[in-house]
Amino acid sequence: MARLGGTHRIAGRTVHRMGYGAMQLAGPGAFGPPRDRDEAVAVLREAISLGIDHIDTSDYYGPYTVNRLIREALDPYPANLLLVTKLGARRNAAGEWLRWNAPDELEHGLRDNMWRLGIEAVEVANLRLMFGHVGPAEGDIRPLLEPLIACREKGILKHIGISNALPSQVAEARKMTEIACVQNAYNLANRGDDALIDELAAAGIPYVPFFPLGGFNPLQSAKLDRVAAELGATPMQVALAWLLQRSPNILLIPGTSSLAHLRENIAAAELELPADAVAELDKIGG
Repeated sequence: MARLGGTHRIAGRTVHRMGYGAMQLAGPGAFGPPRDRDEAVAVLREAISLGIDHIDTSDYYGPYTVNRLIREALDPYPANLLLVTKLGARRNAAGEWLRWNAPDELEHGLRDNMWRLGIEAVEVANLRLMFGHVGPAEGDIRPLLEPLIACREKGILKHIGISNALPSQVAEARKMTEIACVQNAYNLANRGDDALIDELAAAGIPYVPFFPLGGFNPLQSAKLDRVAAELGATPMQVALAWLLQRSPNILLIPGTSSLAHLRENIAAAELELPADAVAELDKIGG
């Protein structure tokens, strides 16, 4: 079994730093049924067999499709498996992403995740902020975070994370409650959270980059291609290895619906980047 990038603490648990993001198990744009349902189930089971113990999901992937697949493939869940979900959005019939973050909507969404995953409480739920059209934007998080704190007091939520957040919003959230993790867009070419990552590392708080490989627009860089060729790896493996070496509190959740790509991603955790390669890669986001 691969070392999976070492381990880090999250929500009172120790998990491997290489996890798995389930978003791509749904159809294009995380909407609709999977391209190949049997392979989707096989990917989830293979991830577990290869040592993955941290899966990121949400009821709005599909919607509902991915959580149902996770339950079909993995229930009864391994005792060491950490399932992390997201709240704050929903999908309409056209697949558009809409806010769904009123107090009753957040609790409803939490209970929907519990029901479809077949669990009695959600271990970690990330509050997905949607003040801007897509990326982080200014907005008051207090009325959004308070309902999740109430859900935790009811016992249906154990730990709270925050996603798509500005550093000032992360700071405000930390004043209100213990934050289990921060999940923002970050990768080799998108490094706006460099200072935030270092701040969280000092506090022992995990940072979980979404779109670690660029998301719907995969990373493309001549420098990345050149370093990968020199190391005998794929560009995406190098991009994942760079993230693991960037900071010890980074937990990865690369997603795929392909068994071959899953194995490639996991193999990236074994890739050691020499100092000259890191220096060259650092120029991409500089």
